[in-house]
Amino acid sequence: MNKELIIRSSSNTVDFALLKDGKLIELQKDEEGNNFSVGDVFLAKIRKSVAGLNAAFVNVGYKKDAFLHYHDLGPKLPTLLKFVKRVSTGKLRDYSLKNFPFEKDIDKNGSIADAIKSNQSVLVQIVKEPISTKGPRISSELSLAGRYLVLVPFSDRISISQKIENREEKDRLKRLLKSITPKGFGVIVRTVAEGKKVAELDRDLQNLYGRWAAMCKKLHKAHHPSKVLGEMNKASSILRDIFNDSFTSIIVDDELLYIQIKDYLQEIAPKKESIVKLYQSNIPIFEKHGIERQIKTSFGRTVSMAKGAYLIIEHTEALHVIDVNSGNRSNKAKNQEDTALEVNLISATELARQLRLRDMGGIIVVDFIDMNRAVHRKKLFNHLREEMKDDRAKHKILPPSKFGLIQITRQRVRPELKIKTREEDPNGINGQEVEAPIGIVQKISHDLEELLKKDYKKLTLNTHPFIAAYLTKGFPSIRSKWFFEHKKWVNILPRDAYTYLEYHFFDKNGNKIEL
Repeated sequence: MNKELIIRSSSNTVDFALLKDGKLIELQKDEEGNNFSVGDVFLAKIRKSVAGLNAAFVNVGYKKDAFLHYHDLGPKLPTLLKFVKRVSTGKLRDYSLKNFPFEKDIDKNGSIADAIKSNQSVLVQIVKEPISTKGPRISSELSLAGRYLVLVPFSDRISISQKIENREEKDRLKRLLKSITPKGFGVIVRTVAEGKKVAELDRDLQNLYGRWAAMCKKLHKAHHPSKVLGEMNKASSILRDIFNDSFTSIIVDDELLYIQIKDYLQEIAPKKESIVKLYQSNIPIFEKHGIERQIKTSFGRTVSMAKGAYLIIEHTEALHVIDVNSGNRSNKAKNQEDTALEVNLISATELARQLRLRDMGGIIVVDFIDMNRAVHRKKLFNHLREEMKDDRAKHKILPPSKFGLIQITRQRVRPELKIKTREEDPNGINGQEVEAPIGIVQKISHDLEELLKKDYKKLTLNTHPFIAAYLTKGFPSIRSKWFFEHKKWVNILPRDAYTYLEYHFFDKNGNKIEL
């Protein structure tokens, strides 16, 4: 398995495309001026508490107040409030917490009105970015994420990632961390810490403590609201969270970003520093690596897959609905049940990719093709769970219901990525939009593949002149690629009378082939 990270930089945005064996699986955008990213810490002021919600609205400087639920306060809230007050007024200049007296924990089933008051200063961290009409979701239970560890102030717990399954390794890590963690701080050990030496863990811990101390220095005389700790730059935070030995290349088209990434990799994985490359070509970086093409074909309402199957993805305010269709697929060698299973397994793989690619969150309902055999339904469920194993967002998958629906909940921490894939109708119909050429071409390619399986000796494709030109121009043209792949030449005839989306295949006798 090869993983590539392609980074495109422009004047005010940086786009990150993660490829797995050449296929786009994750796309993220870092926009200049986004002051409310997950992980940012603010010195904020409580505006008002709402007993009915058992939550408070907090002014963090966004146009909408941030939402702070009682369960997100953290048990050590009284200690945090006392610490913030003393540091802000300059009475406390020792940020180590080793001599700081801890207050009694709050009741886990208590009331928001008993815990905080209006106009009170509090340190809060963004856990969910502003989405739609809602302000950010925040927590006063702070955590600072590093490469191997997460530092948790006002705690004494050492927690090990559940993905580290080896009992001896868990015990080793716990012993090491107990010996090096400063008093007053807890630590969460991340999965990538497995097998690491104490020197590497200690260096990560010291970096995190340095960030904590730098943040505390800003609290003195800071105005309300203000950001006192920002997440590291997007490139470094992505590498911190997803980088591993399976990465084969990181390609970036901006020299400053290239230097930053090399420096960061030198810290976390010196042996892998050589995989970072600076892209210097007149062809746009996303065009060169086929990412633009994959974006156009992956973000529409209809998503085509292998064997003629496709997904229909609908978005509503409350949930996402995904319908699985077998399309014009036919295979006489198998019965209907086996065909349904095959299409469903292909769809589950693409579904896992789509959820991650679009960063879809909330409730997702998937209508797979009905299967009568319980063993097949179980196989589909297990396959979907396996495909979603690499998804970093918290998620839960329920087994197929009696109606064949699979329900998924997936953590939503930032707005869903929406990319417009439709374009203005070149036929000149006012206000009408049509699919981008690459989307239509992909459908034509799938239909051609199915027809060639039926052993047609000669095929002619009639299509709109724009699409005909798109298929035949350039070297190698798309038609040439079809020939190299299928060893059959397709005649392409432009038809002025056709609409932009219209196309038909004809056999050697000139008869239209019904798909």
